[in-house]
Amino acid sequence: MKNLFSLLLAASACASAQSATYQLDPLHTHVMFEIDHIISTNRGRFDKKEGVVEFDPQGKTGSVSLTLDMSSINTGVAPFNKQLQSKDLFDVEQHPTARFVADQFVFNGDKVVEVNGQLTLVGKTHPVKLKALRFTCYMNGMLKREVCGGDFEATINRSAWGIEFGIPRFPDSVRLVLQVEGIKQ
Repeated sequence: MKNLFSLLLAASACASAQSATYQLDPLHTHVMFEIDHIISTNRGRFDKKEGVVEFDPQGKTGSVSLTLDMSSINTGVAPFNKQLQSKDLFDVEQHPTARFVADQFVFNGDKVVEVNGQLTLVGKTHPVKLKALRFTCYMNGMLKREVCGGDFEATINRSAWGIEFGIPRFPDSVRLVLQVEGIKQ
């Protein structure tokens, strides 16, 4: 009986370590940006987003598909939101969404340390490396399902996407900060 129990435990551990799909939880997934503003830092976020993560910790592989509704940009200041949505910056009328698609998870041992992909913004696509500040999976007691997630960051140059308004008065570099949680499907 003891051997049967050990075998079941081992099988259970292997099953949970296989590739799985995780739907991003919009209540616990946040995409934010920061840019220097002369003497302080402007911050904003995208309130509407959706996505899916495929993750295989045993195979050390994964993929991400994250879409942002650019009209949901929120800095807490309505006139600034409108300016960011304008043709000078994100041109939301012509480019209503932004998308991050990744197909490479970088591991250090069993730990995810980076997610590499492509960011499409205002119709242009360039590589972006998201550094994992932390990443883990756990069994959520309320949901009775596994949840994986963590905190990620990257610094991009907005001019690569043709967003040059205000340069050099306002810096080219923008810090992206992501908090991500996905629920196993």
